[in-house]
Parts: sequence; C-alpha cells; structure tokens
Amino acid sequence: MAKRSLKASAEGIRKAKQAFKRKRLTQKRLAGEVGLDTRQPIWKFFTGQPVDRQVFHEICRVLGINSKEIIENTNSEKESISIENILENSLDIDYLVQKARFAHQEKIQAQCGTLHLLDISRPIGLDDLYVEVNIFEEITNQRWLEINNLQSLCSNNFNSFNCGQRHQHRVTGLEAVSKYSKLLILGKPGSGKTTFLQSIALRCAQRHFQHDSLPIFINLKNFAEDSSNSHQSSLLAYINQEFSDCGVSQTEISTILSHGKALILLDGLDEFTHIDNDKIFREIRNFIEKYYKNKIIITCRLAAFQYKFKGFTEVEIADFTLLQIRAFVDKWFVTVAKNSLREGRAKADNFIQKLELPENRQILELATVPVLLNLTCLVFQFLGDFPTLRSELYKQALELLLVRWDEARGVKRDEVYRNLSLSHKIKLLCYLASTTFSQGNYFFSENNIQQLIASYLRHFPLEPIDVEALQIDSGAVLKAIEAQHGLLLEQARGIYSFSHLTFQEYLTAREIVANANSQTLLEFVTQIGDKRWQEVFLLTAGMIQPADELLLLMKQQINILANSNLKLHNFLIWLEHKSSTISASYHPASIRAFYFTLNLPIDHPLANNQTLAVFLDHRLTGKLADDLALDLALVHALGVSLKMSDNIFCQRLSAIKLAVDLQDLLHEYPSLEKSLQQLQSELPYSYVGKIALKEWWQANGETWTLKLQNLIVSDRQICQDWQFNEKEWQLLQQYWDANKLLLDCLNHASNVTNSTIQLIEKTLFLVESVVLASSIAGDR
Repeated sequence: MAKRSLKASAEGIRKAKQAFKRKRLTQKRLAGEVGLDTRQPIWKFFTGQPVDRQVFHEICRVLGINSKEIIENTNSEKESISIENILENSLDIDYLVQKARFAHQEKIQAQCGTLHLLDISRPIGLDDLYVEVNIFEEITNQRWLEINNLQSLCSNNFNSFNCGQRHQHRVTGLEAVSKYSKLLILGKPGSGKTTFLQSIALRCAQRHFQHDSLPIFINLKNFAEDSSNSHQSSLLAYINQEFSDCGVSQTEISTILSHGKALILLDGLDEFTHIDNDKIFREIRNFIEKYYKNKIIITCRLAAFQYKFKGFTEVEIADFTLLQIRAFVDKWFVTVAKNSLREGRAKADNFIQKLELPENRQILELATVPVLLNLTCLVFQFLGDFPTLRSELYKQALELLLVRWDEARGVKRDEVYRNLSLSHKIKLLCYLASTTFSQGNYFFSENNIQQLIASYLRHFPLEPIDVEALQIDSGAVLKAIEAQHGLLLEQARGIYSFSHLTFQEYLTAREIVANANSQTLLEFVTQIGDKRWQEVFLLTAGMIQPADELLLLMKQQINILANSNLKLHNFLIWLEHKSSTISASYHPASIRAFYFTLNLPIDHPLANNQTLAVFLDHRLTGKLADDLALDLALVHALGVSLKMSDNIFCQRLSAIKLAVDLQDLLHEYPSLEKSLQQLQSELPYSYVGKIALKEWWQANGETWTLKLQNLIVSDRQICQDWQFNEKEWQLLQQYWDANKLLLDCLNHASNVTNSTIQLIEKTLFLVESVVLASSIAGDR
C-alpha cells in the first residue's frame, strides 16, 4: 500500500533547493503553481517533513526534478536539518520575522510600554516620561587613578563625587547600542538601566531601531524564579513559552534566532539570588554562544557584575546632566502630576530655577540619579518648594536606596549582612561617613574603608550575629553596600567614596545627633570656621532636639574666633560703637550687618553686600534712615574716586561731582556739607579739555581722594584703612560666615526656646569676652 505522505531525503532537498534557485521562485509563487492556498506544505517539503503524496509529486513537477530520485526511502528517525541551510531566500526569513513581530506586538507593548514609579499609584507611559540616557564607554571603577588624581578633578568645584564624570566622554544610549552588537550596560541603582532597555525594545517594535529584528525582552529575575519552580533552566525554552502564547512556534523562533534576526534584551543580571547564579549565568552563556549572530544587550548593577561574557563590550550609564534633568522635569510635571501643559511647564520652570540656586546644591546633586529625581519632583509637587528641613528629603532618599527600591520590584538580595536591621545598617553608614568626613577624606582606599567596617562591627553591640565572619569578610560587606544600595561607589580601581557628598554630610550629621552631649558638641563647633562643614551644621541643627545647646555653643565659638586676633577684635569694637550711634528703629543686628560690609574695601567680596542685613530687617529695602543713606552715599562717592584713573577722568568727572553732591542728606550736618562743597570746588571744570583734565587727575587725584577718605573717617567713622594682612582678611571672612551660619542654623532648628532665639539675635555680630556657659547651663 502506498504511503499517504512522502518526504525528501537530505540529498533530495539539496537538489530541490538548486532547482528552486535556478527557477528563481519564491515559496509563495511555488505554492500558487502547485495549487496550494498556503505555503506550509512548501515549508515542510524543504525542511524534510512529510507532505501529502500528491503535493510532493506536484512540487517536483514544477521544480522539474524526478520525484523518485529525491524520496526518503529509509524508515530511520527524521534527521535534524538546519533550517539555515535551506532558507537562503531572504524574503522567507524576513516574512517570518515580521509575522513574529506582529504576533508579539501587544505583549512587548505590555512588557515595556509603561513605567511604575515609586509612590505613584498608576502606570506611566514610557514615551510620556523617558529621557535619552548618556553612556560612558569607559567604566568608572576600572580607571587607574590615585586619590590625588580624583581630588584634582574635583578641586575647582567639589560639590559632588560625580565631578570626575565631567571629564569622561559620553555618547547617547542609542549610539552605543547601534555601535556594538554585544553590549553589557552597567549602572548604579536607579540610574535608568531597565527603562533604557524598555525604550530600546519599544523602538524596535515601532520600527525606529533594528526594524528587521524581533525584539525579545527578558526579565532575568522572572526567568530565574520560573526556572527554579519548574526545574528547567533553558533560556530558549523560556523564550519559546513567551512566544507560544502569541501563536509563534518553537521552530519559527529557532529559525529567527539561528539567522541572527532577534534583538535579545536581558534585564537585571544582578536581580536573582546567589543560589541561582551559576546555573543562570551558565545558561545565558550557552544561549549567547549558540545564537551569537543576534544583537544582545544585558543590564546589570555596576558593582554586582562578576561574570564576563565573551565578545561583550561593557559600558556605563552616566548620571543625568542639567539638560536631561530639565527634560525629565518638563515631562514629569505634565504627565505624572497630571497638570495641563501650560501649568506643568510653569511648575517645571519653577522647579529648575530653585534647583539651580546655590543653597540647593545638595538637592541638585541627588537629582542626577533618575530614581532620586522622581522623589524630588514628588516632594516639590506636594510642597510647592523644596523642604526647608532638607534632612527629611535625604532620609527618604536614603531609605529608598536601602530598602524601597528593591522592595518595590520584588528583588531579594543575598546579603552578607542580612541579619543587620535597617537601623544598624544606617548606624554603620553613619560611622563610616562621620569618620571619613572628620578626617577630610572624600575618597578613601578599599583597604581603609574595610578596616573601618571591621572596626565598627568589632566594637558596636550588634544583635545575635556571626560577628567574626563579618569582621573577616569586611570586603564582602563593602561590596554588598555598593552593589545593593549604591551608597558607596568605587570611583577608580580600589578607591571609594560615598555616592553623593550629600549622603556623606547627612550621615555625618546623623552620627553627631545620635551621640550628642556637651563634650561631643563642643568638639563639633570647633569646625564652625571650616566651610566644608556648613551643610553638616545646618542638617544637625535641623535634626537635634532641642537645638539650644548646639546654637549657644556655636555662638561661644564665634566669640572665641572674634577674640583670637587683635585687629579683628578692634574692627568689631568699632562696629558695635558705630551701630550704637544710629538712632533708627531697625533691628540692631541688621544695623551691625549693614555697617560690617559697608566698611570693607571696595574690592572685597563682601563689600556693600546687604543681603544678610535685609534678611534681619526687611525695612532696609525701603527708604533708608538718613544716617544709613548718608553713609551709603559717602562710601559710593569714595568708591567712584578710588576706581578713577587719568584716562577716564574726563568722561567720569560729572559722575564724581554728582557723587559728592549730597545736599539732600546733609541738612543735619552743616560741617560735613561745607567740607564736601570745598572738595567739590577743587575739581576742575569739564570745559578745560581732555588733556588738561588728564593732567589734573595725574597731579591731584590721589591727594583729592585721600582728603575725601579722611573726611569720611573723621566725620562718619567709616572707610578706615584697617591694614589687615591676607590671613586677617580670611579670619574676618570666617567670622562673617560663622555668624551667617549661626543665623541659618537658628532658622533650620525645629526645636529651640524663645530665650535662645532672642539671645542669639540680640548678640549677632557683637564681640563678647564672657563665655556663655551660664546661658547654656540655664537652658538645659
């Protein structure tokens, strides 16, 4: 009895293929000539599978070959024939790819089309928020740099630990994935690795990138979990299962992969447990080696990457630039906050303007990381501003990286220090931050930070835990903190820092508050003259409860500073005396602040800076009292004269005459009015000509200016030449900064008594020889 179906032998398939090519057929055309409605029998014929007997003979007839010569006559098991050796007509594989793309379109959109942001109750469309990332082609922690090299990179503007990134070459993410066929993308926690991979998948699906490839997005955590549950760790089987729901067969997927027509996106190489590591990595490696023709992109946290994949280029996602922050914020306040386009842009403008203010430098530093930028936008949306008590924002950011970011995505990490509670982890970080910051170390060697970790674990009373193992393996603890939370980062080979200077400052302040007593606070306030400690003071004042002792000790330290130099002391004695002669009803401290800067040389950075005086008494922005207005005008007149030169005297003569014409302010000062009129009369007339005016200033300018200055000194007791040397000018600047810091701390403090507030405001910019020990003791 004849078989109902026939199949071609391996040699027969080779002959059929030659005939197929010779006749320049396509599978679709061949099916039509045979009289078939579908190409499936043609497909089976060329793959060595049984087809209907009549169809088999008809195909051979159209191809012009003898069917008897190509029939498989053996009953042996079907040979595994590589489809790649059969389907040489590119139209066939392209058709298969497009079929799979179409079938998988909805699923890839569901996988990659939305974002789930922390504390946002609804999914957000990826295209509505995504901002193109930048890529470093040089991995940060693989650089060969010394600590002094890193410090020199940041010496001009040491506001953050990513300052070294400004010197690294960046390319866009799309450039990187276009450039390399095998790519491992590394990044810090929350840097946007997954979102970037989702964007690539969507671009491919939407024909904006690799339009002739099939995008396959795999969450490796899900793959590891499913493999563990099913005891089947085949990545190919997992992909087949993903596509079988869409009606794409295993044979079709195998064909696409064999032809290198897939874009394989493997997300989260760091997100499965240690138990699964070797098995999953081995499966990924085998898959990559087998289907090497495909473009493959893998993401992983920077510090968690341990395995190497042959042929892969490793790159790193860069922190956001200000332009990227701006683009993200523009979208966030429209899409996430659900504002109208106009209202959203207005809020975004307000956000950026405030973010760029010097006092918000620490918040800007955090905002370079997308997950922390989202948190910052959320806080701003609710408050309409950045929080005055910044420590609360930093606390939320810290807990986000320690717990919530992994928790929200269901990621469970293997922790060398898993038995440490959240509280103890924070205490460890506080210890590391305060120790390194106190030593002036922003960057520290791997060995040094491991010693600090071991020291903490050895001396701090912990919950029941294998302390010895932790002490021995402090390096593993360091790697765990880096890989899982990203709070410590390797900035170059063997050199670490905190991920943000903001976190080092905040954790240092927490350590000070946690261990606050009279002795520790007394030691702390000795840093009041060091500008790098200013943010730590502000954070400490905002967190400590109550803040009275800290503030009074700061005031005491300022008094010590004031009495440390005779010239500075005399300047402050003058300041008190001069201010006491002013009868206006302004806040006394505002008057002292006014005259402090008024009496500085015109080229001093603080000269005539009335910001602090206005802060203490807003009435100074209006019409000034006569005494203040007169002194301000006289200082201006002297400034005009001091800046004069013989070359510009002819153009500026009218300006100097106008500057000393102060009749409206001199009704109560007839002697001064007469003296100023005399000085004015000594000035030449403008009509004498340029040459004569130039010669007059060359001969008389310095003497005339000295007369003006002496008159102001004798009559108004301002504009003296204090003859400070460079060190004394620095000391005066420190004294001003310390008073401003004290006032800022007073405003940041959330718990302080009225008596302390009144005492500090009353004595601001006053030199006192008596230590405030009695006040401190009385307020405890």
